[in-house]
Amino acid sequence: MGLLFQTPRARARRLVGRAPDAWTSPLRGRTVLVTGASSGIGEATAKAAASRGATVLLVARRREELERVRAEIEASGGRAAAYVCDLTDTADGGAIDLLVKNVLDEHRAVDYLVNNAGRSIRRSLHLSYDRFHDVERSTAVNFLGPVRLTLGLLPAMRAQRFGHVVNIVTWGVQMKAPKYSAYIASKTALDVWSRIAGRETYGDNVTFTNMRFALVRTPMSAPTELYRRLPGLTPDQAAARVVRALEDRPLTTGTVPGRLGEWFNLVTPRLSDAAYHRIDRRVPDSRAARGEKTGQEHSGADRT
Repeated sequence: MGLLFQTPRARARRLVGRAPDAWTSPLRGRTVLVTGASSGIGEATAKAAASRGATVLLVARRREELERVRAEIEASGGRAAAYVCDLTDTADGGAIDLLVKNVLDEHRAVDYLVNNAGRSIRRSLHLSYDRFHDVERSTAVNFLGPVRLTLGLLPAMRAQRFGHVVNIVTWGVQMKAPKYSAYIASKTALDVWSRIAGRETYGDNVTFTNMRFALVRTPMSAPTELYRRLPGLTPDQAAARVVRALEDRPLTTGTVPGRLGEWFNLVTPRLSDAAYHRIDRRVPDSRAARGEKTGQEHSGADRT
């Protein structure tokens, strides 16, 4: 019954002014692995978790940036270790399997996992007919990589009867916006897989949270001109929500517009299709999606 009321109790404590601090946080003394930790939400989350007393394991592809983040955490009095890994290498004995082996050899178990690394692609179907690799790349980093990593770490979590996995997904799981077919499909797969996995690991006190963020201003969103005129969270603001999800362990977090969009899709699906079609016709593809140089291109696999 304790796990059943875990999140309501945590929310009640916050309402009465008893929110965890650096000394009382559930993260204190725990091990937190963050993917995509070299920039954006991942970097900010790693620093925030370290400030709550966690030992943070930083994972990304860019060694120099990982070492910078590790050094900044340690300079602030925190504990961190860096692991370079290509999270699209899901082959048996590949990069993810090697990462899991090294992490478990050095730390025995990971208490909290943040699957943050991701790749977003906003491109219309008519520009995608000869770009099946967009689907393959999105699926590799947004779904297959996180699942392979989670499966590698779950046995130790279940054996110690504690673990929590936070997935950074998207409100697109609910909205199903045009031009994001490859991205939203891959994030939806992770969202659903984790929801089902959590039902199987419930008895072992291993839980999952799917965080359905709207716009966060990171290098990944920069190439889309439309986003520059829209409100969004900073990486630090997003990281504060990730840390709260790590501490409170809710099933999902999201936005009011996302929940309304989900309701719209369920209750009036054809009307929803018509409305989104009109929006799709009025909002063009970005210059980057059309293959034009923007000066803001950035490799997509290390951040969300």
